[in-house]
Amino acid sequence: MRLTLLGTGTSMGVPQIGCGCAVCRSTDPRDRRTRSSALVESGDTNLLIDTPPELRLQVLQAGVSHVDAVLYTHQHADHVHGIDDLRSFSLLSRSSLPLFGPPATVEHLRTAFQYIFDERVVPLPGTSKPRLTLTALVPGVPLTIAGLDILPIAFEHGPLTVYGYRIGPLGYITDVKRVDSHAMALLSGVRVLVLNALWWRPHPTHLSIDEAVATARAIGAERTLLTHLTHETGHQDLLDRLPPGVEPGYDGLTVEIPE
Repeated sequence: MRLTLLGTGTSMGVPQIGCGCAVCRSTDPRDRRTRSSALVESGDTNLLIDTPPELRLQVLQAGVSHVDAVLYTHQHADHVHGIDDLRSFSLLSRSSLPLFGPPATVEHLRTAFQYIFDERVVPLPGTSKPRLTLTALVPGVPLTIAGLDILPIAFEHGPLTVYGYRIGPLGYITDVKRVDSHAMALLSGVRVLVLNALWWRPHPTHLSIDEAVATARAIGAERTLLTHLTHETGHQDLLDRLPPGVEPGYDGLTVEIPE
């Protein structure tokens, strides 16, 4: 299995508009962070996690030629507003692309992007729209998607329910404040963990870096990659300050995970 972090930034990305801080001016390419998303590859299967606004640029940079399914974590704009870029994949495959996520996210997509999901909206000759199907997942109930074993896990993100996913030896969790003992038990044995870590100071709906490190230690993955990072932490400085086994992710990072 191969994991590629397509994007590792927060809702404002890095560099942040109008900011002249050291990280936003950094020449280190690892400090350029688009909105969070990931690609999981296993054999010929490509599974996409979230569709942020920069999705087109992300998949072009990673050389992604096809997508078999999409998992959504939640409905915030930085995780869904690149959905129209899925049109290219549905046109290439000449079939409908399946999308999965929490019930509230599925309903949000259905209403916010009505032109996609309303069958009465028919593209004019010479035009197109994405061909997508929506399925709501039940947390804690495993299923197989595109040949991969998927376990959705529910977390709180302010008033929203966010789904993290266990995909065999991989755990992917973003935009959460707390990982409780039940979720930790479901994640037991993962080899690679992707975990959000906003910044060093506390935040009401996201793990801080210290909280993420403590969570990573409790889960016990061999390697934990931090994502959803802001311009308050440069990559190299963060790498120098983190304990062994925990490291900042960056856009384009690829990790091979034994299955």
